[in-house]
Formats: sequence, C-alpha cells, structure tokens
Amino acid sequence: LFCVMARQKTAQEAQPRAQPARKWLVPAPVLQHLNARAACNEDLLTREGVTFCVNVTRQQPFPALPQVRGMRVPVLDDPAEDLYQYFEQCSDAIEEAVRSGGKCLVYCKNGRSRSAAICTAYLMRHGRLPLKDAFKAVKTARPAAEPNAGFWSQLQRYEEDLKTLHISPVHKTPSSPN
Repeated sequence: LFCVMARQKTAQEAQPRAQPARKWLVPAPVLQHLNARAACNEDLLTREGVTFCVNVTRQQPFPALPQVRGMRVPVLDDPAEDLYQYFEQCSDAIEEAVRSGGKCLVYCKNGRSRSAAICTAYLMRHGRLPLKDAFKAVKTARPAAEPNAGFWSQLQRYEEDLKTLHISPVHKTPSSPN
C-alpha cells in the first residue's frame, strides 16, 4: 500500500515567470488502497503518471518501467528499526520528483507503517506541517495508516529537529498518533 504525492500548480504558477507557491499535496486517493504487489502494476502506474518510487522494504520488487526511477529504504516494520536516518533523504527525493512535475509512489508491504511514516516525514519537512497535521493528511488518504510505536517516536524526534532547524510550521500543535 502506498501514497502518491504530486505537486499541484496554482493559478500563479501557471503564468510564465511566476514564483512557485507552496501548495502541498496530500496522498492521491485513487491509489491509496493498493499493496506492494499492486505497486508493480505497470498499467496503473503509467496511467497515474508515477515517475519515482520509494520502496520502503528490504525485498519487495520495484515497478519494471523504464520511466520510473526508484530508491529502496531497507527497513523492516519493527519498532527497533531506524527509519529516522532516511527521513531527509526520502523527503528530498520525493520533493525533487514532484518539483520536476512527476508523481511519487511511496509503498511498503502493507501500507500501514513504513510508507505512512515516510509520507508523514515528507509533509512535515517540505509541507512544513506539524506532525499531527501531516499524519492526519496521510491517515485521511489511507485510513489504515498507523506507524508503529518506534516509527512514531522517530517522527516526534524529527518534528523537534525540524523546529531546531527552523523548518517548522506557522502553528504548533501537540503531537499524538490519534
């Protein structure tokens, strides 16, 4: 299961020489209920315009499409795993894909924990959303999303680190998984 991220153009951006506005996307509902096997559905990915995949598993395959680039995040869905170390790398790769006009597919085996945590980290970093709001956006698109306790703690740490780096939202809210 996975989330697809894409950057929507505002009316201002559609005009030549316009400064890019920061309108951030939420996971696309049309793809929210697929599993890792479905992530290799070439017809679906082509139809949806997916150009980049973040495969948050050690063994699940990548789509076999030449136009789809990918990166692997080799972690298990285990609270002891260090997913935090990949938050920046994944967020920046997703951002690069969407800024270039593509769509990014983030998936793991069941679409509940690992991919949800990566999507949440991306929205925190590049959407400048607090953890609570970023996760709410992911959970709205994928109701089964539920990072495990270890990943949730890492997201809380990431939120604090983003505040320290002054990459924080305009409004701050307490963070909790629900």
